[in-house]
This record gives sequence, structure tokens and C-alpha cells, in this order.
Amino acid sequence: MLAELPSFYENVLEMRVLVEAGGIPFDRLWDDAEDVFRQRFVSTATWGLPAWEAELGIVPPAGQPIEQRRAVVRSKMRGYGKFTGRLLKSVAEAYDNGQIEVSFDPPSSTFTVRFVSTLGAPPNISDLQRATEEIVPAHLLVAYAYRYLLVEQLDGMPINDLEGRPLTDFSPVLPVLKEE
Repeated sequence: MLAELPSFYENVLEMRVLVEAGGIPFDRLWDDAEDVFRQRFVSTATWGLPAWEAELGIVPPAGQPIEQRRAVVRSKMRGYGKFTGRLLKSVAEAYDNGQIEVSFDPPSSTFTVRFVSTLGAPPNISDLQRATEEIVPAHLLVAYAYRYLLVEQLDGMPINDLEGRPLTDFSPVLPVLKEE
């Protein structure tokens, strides 16, 4: 606040004391105003997130991390309107926060959501599946394609890098070996 006053007040001790004493409540007020402002945006909402969820009819599971709750809200907000592959991609990106590819196979009426930049299934894949069930018409199907580390990608990788990776980065399906 002292910077807002004429410069000759800087050297007056009484004025400095008054400004510092009055500045503390203003600083708190400013911080509170910023916090309320952050609640108006899903990506920064914390204590205001339940209001977003109530508005959209979302009941979050107990103990769900805040980032996953935000993803559900963002997806629900994106999921309105006429269904298209672009809408499905937008909803999927809200959950994964990574690169997504969506393709459509007309003979089987199936949309495939491919997680390009994420290894394994995203942690909130069940939320994504519920969201897609709400927006995809009943006559269409949705399949999910995950990316895993393959054996040939592990060749030459330092053992420390392998030990630090979660098991979900590796394919859950063992390759089929042909008998000779």
C-alpha cells in the first residue's frame, strides 16, 4: 500500500506503521478474493468443486483425487450436444490430459479411443467409460486401445529405469509363443 502513496511518506515512520497495520487485512482480503476467483474455473477449483459437481449432477466416489474429479466435471461440460467423433475425443482428452486419437470403423459401428501419449490405462478409465456411455448413442460401440511398453523397447534400457516404472506400463497380455 505504501507504493500507492506519494513518495515523501516513505520516510515517515508513523505512516509506515499505519500502512503496514492496515495492509494486513487488505492482503487477507486480496488472497480471499483470488481464492474465490479460482473456484470459478474447473481447472483451479478446490473447495468450490462440489458446486460444479452438483450443478452437473455428478456424485464423486469417496476418496477420488481432485484431479480426477476435475476431469469428470470438464468431460461432463464438454459432453453436451450432437454426438461426433470430435466430441468423443474432447471428452476423452478431459480425462487423460494426453494425446488421444479417435477412429471410426463403419462396418462394426465402433469408435476406437487410442491413448497415444499415455502408457497403460489412465487411472480414471472407469470415469471415462461412464462418461462415454452417457454421450454415445446406443447403436454405436466404443473400444479403448492402450499403449504398453513392448519387450523390444526394453532392450538396452537401464535396469534403474525399468525398476522405477509401474507395472501398468507393461502389457498385461503375454505374447503367444508358437511351438515348432
